[in-house]
Amino acid sequence: MTIKDLMTKDVATAQPHQTAKEAALIMWDCDCGVLPVVDHSRRVLGMVTDRDLCMAAMHRASALDAFTVADAMSRMLYSCTASDSLSTAEQIMRDNQVRRLPVVDGEGRLVGILSLADVVRATQLSAGPSRPVSAEDVTGTLARICARREAIGQPRPSV
Repeated sequence: MTIKDLMTKDVATAQPHQTAKEAALIMWDCDCGVLPVVDHSRRVLGMVTDRDLCMAAMHRASALDAFTVADAMSRMLYSCTASDSLSTAEQIMRDNQVRRLPVVDGEGRLVGILSLADVVRATQLSAGPSRPVSAEDVTGTLARICARREAIGQPRPSV
């Protein structure tokens, strides 16, 4: 099973110049907690989560309309391609403690997004030895993603 079989293709995005408030409104309207941040060619520049926006507002002691998406987004980008296997994407999630991966083409343009929820749903797609991912694999991935960074030797990111 490849990522293209599971990914969400219609992905809401933000641009770096938009205000954090505009990004939050997009998240609200689209019922999502993350937006890939793209340039005019849909090349992925970073990711911004609802938590990123809240933490940036708190650290700045400012309202969401007082700073841009670029001020809050994560530039540390982990991604996969539509032709990658589910196990490859799951390993990227584990290794980097991320719950969502932008799916990009060969030029870094956004073509979709894969979430941990998509991986979980894959456990229900088939049964038996041909199952694309086991419940045990998902449990292991979730445990690794949720581990405290200090416990696995990763420093806490600075804001």
